[in-house]
Amino acid sequence: MEVYLVGGAVRDELLGLPVTERDWVVVGSSPEEMEAKGYKAVGKDFPVFLHPESKEEYALARTERKKGRGYKGFDIYTSPEVSLEEDLYRRDLTINAIALSNDGKLIDPYGGAHDIKSRILRHVSNAFTEDPLRVLRTARFAAKFHSLGFTLQHETLLLMRSIVTTQELKDLPLERVWLETSKALQTDSPGEYFEVLKQSNALAQVFPYFYYQFTDATSSKLGLSALNTITEKYNDADIRFACFIGGLFFNETEDEFEKIIQMTEAFPLSNACKKLLTLTVNLQHACHNSLKLNQDKLLELLKKLDSKRNTERFGILLDICEAIYTSANKNQLYKQSAWLIKAAAEIEKVSIDTWIQEKVSGEKFAENIKQAQLELLRDLINNRN
Repeated sequence: MEVYLVGGAVRDELLGLPVTERDWVVVGSSPEEMEAKGYKAVGKDFPVFLHPESKEEYALARTERKKGRGYKGFDIYTSPEVSLEEDLYRRDLTINAIALSNDGKLIDPYGGAHDIKSRILRHVSNAFTEDPLRVLRTARFAAKFHSLGFTLQHETLLLMRSIVTTQELKDLPLERVWLETSKALQTDSPGEYFEVLKQSNALAQVFPYFYYQFTDATSSKLGLSALNTITEKYNDADIRFACFIGGLFFNETEDEFEKIIQMTEAFPLSNACKKLLTLTVNLQHACHNSLKLNQDKLLELLKKLDSKRNTERFGILLDICEAIYTSANKNQLYKQSAWLIKAAAEIEKVSIDTWIQEKVSGEKFAENIKQAQLELLRDLINNRN
């Protein structure tokens, strides 16, 4: 029984990056031996065990043979005879196919260390094409390591395109698509993920909802610029995604917004993400034009933005709108944020004590509040002018 540290932990250590989790491969063992040594079996598709003390994952060395469509269409074979080199051969990229022995020896049969030094993302073998998920994973690694100077090898890009022609990307569960996408959105260069998907011809199959917008040079440039801007302030995938989509749809008519609704219904987005996304697309232009709104339209906008009950999201929405607007209008300050914050604070000055004492209720109560808020906003607008 031989144990090796593999994959991302070895890669990140070679890159000088923090190692956040460690995965291990066990050669020359069996499920029975692992359990006898106190390891707990947890793998559903192939033998994976948790270490009795560290709780880190230990997988038996394995090989795969494609038997059907999709990223789970494989027969898994494990045996004490499966070598480490055979196990590494089935991995996606060379930088992920490196192992480290207990005595510190690097096992690198496919040139991963060289590719790390050369800053290249390269497939291990032509077996790369058997798993459609690798298109998304490779795009994610391109985003993850873009800031370090990594580029995608042309031959690997061609293999990704060949995967796309099989239409197997359409068989991927949307939960898995969003998992890869959300991870990519949290990298330093999230826009590179969508760029690589476009270069590999995968975007139309993975994200048909905004494929047209991303292939349009003007919309694509604005969406990526907005995404880059918001990335400097927020690491949250939902916020970055909402800003990216808002930028892509900046110049679209309301008829195109139906695609956003379809996407929020299809993808397993959180309710918070769905709300942020739809508010961004539907209200961004009203926010951009807020300096020109009269008191009625301004109050209506503040209600839609839910500035009172959800102040945190209100602030996030303004940051998103600023990122989109300044990307479309270079060298212009976004005075609208300060204005909307001031207007939101103004309507909070309305006191309901008088109407409560007078026992005003129902529609009249709500109308009194509205009229008081409109009067405050009217004065605010007049004093600004």
